[in-house]
Amino acid sequence: MAIFRKNSTAKKTSEDAKLVLTIIFTILTLIAFTFIYNLPGIISGPITSLSEGITEIANKNYTKRIYLKQHDEFGDLANAFNVMAGKLDEYESSNLAKIKFEKSRIETIINQMRDGIIGLDDKRNILFLNAVAEKLLGLKETDIVGKYAPDLALKNDLMRTLLQDRQEKEELKIYADNKQSYFNRDVLNVKNSDQVIGKVIVLRNITPFHELNEAKTNFIATVSHELKTPISSIKMSAQLLNDERIGALNNEQKELSISIQDDAERLLKITGELLNMAQVETGNIQLKMQGTDPESIVQQSLSAVQFQAQQKNIQFQQKIQQGLPPINADAEKTTWVLINFITNAIKFSPEQSKIEISVFEKGDSVNFVVRDYGKGIDEKYQPKIFDRYFKVPGTHERSGTGLGLAISKEFIEAQGGSIWVQSKVNEGSSFGFAFKKMAQS
Repeated sequence: MAIFRKNSTAKKTSEDAKLVLTIIFTILTLIAFTFIYNLPGIISGPITSLSEGITEIANKNYTKRIYLKQHDEFGDLANAFNVMAGKLDEYESSNLAKIKFEKSRIETIINQMRDGIIGLDDKRNILFLNAVAEKLLGLKETDIVGKYAPDLALKNDLMRTLLQDRQEKEELKIYADNKQSYFNRDVLNVKNSDQVIGKVIVLRNITPFHELNEAKTNFIATVSHELKTPISSIKMSAQLLNDERIGALNNEQKELSISIQDDAERLLKITGELLNMAQVETGNIQLKMQGTDPESIVQQSLSAVQFQAQQKNIQFQQKIQQGLPPINADAEKTTWVLINFITNAIKFSPEQSKIEISVFEKGDSVNFVVRDYGKGIDEKYQPKIFDRYFKVPGTHERSGTGLGLAISKEFIEAQGGSIWVQSKVNEGSSFGFAFKKMAQS
């Protein structure tokens, strides 16, 4: 009986143990499955949040934050990310404020300028206009910002002129704001690392300089005109003193009289050139265009310079083509130019030399050329030879004004002709001009 009782107790204990083990195993299995199921979410969730945050920061969304209710390494990483985003947001806001301030400051400066300023991007869209440019163009900045400039040029003459590619600086006369003003155009490229990212067109207001120049021209014209009469009287008086019918002069008196005549002649030439230049600068060149015989221009010019040539024993060699057709020109001003060419040739020619005066047909033009055999003009100075007040360095010429050739150029071009110079050092110079032949009726 005791054995059966112990056996029954053992079986019961075994069954209880199996039950406990089964329960424990079931619980552990459930825990294992739960852990396996949730583990990817525990790890991938924070990583996904961090990845999304980094993407937002890369897109400059510095307001992005990551909130994780974890007190592990992922939570620490999220907090570090939020601190970094906060610093970037603060930096961006600070830079944006500075940029806005600088933009406002620059706009204020540009709008206070007396020059017109127009900004274009690399695709020629309007970026900005200042107040002066608005008045000149007759357009409002708010109406045209972002628009394609060539489209605006279709209906705006000034915009069309400003967009044209021109190398030379051209003076623009613009009537705006109930007054006429003068401007020069400058086009400046805006670059970033040697890449052109836009252009700024600057209309520089030169009206004050233009007004000063006009005042100077009027003053010179007035003074020269007023001086011409008394100088002519002085010259005439000096000539009368040399007339033996009035009375004989001793040698010293004769020298003084001749000196007075020379100085008076030089002053008359200077005042004449100044009057001509004033006429040129004011645009009031008065031309009397008519059919003119080219040979008559040469003969009148040679008659005017014979005395100067005789003083240096210079011979003239004329090469005038026979049967030249007439030219349509102002005979007086064309003769003045030829006299100026010959006078310069005499001045810079050695004594006992020759000067060639050639007139010939070339194509549909009649050419006048004065050739001397002086020391010539260096090639680097030739482009400036027709500039006002320019004198070739080293000539030691004091009596001239540097205006003769400049006036000659204006007179010839005003008549529709062309003018040029050819020269080689130690070989001499050739100055010439050409007019179109008159059409035969």
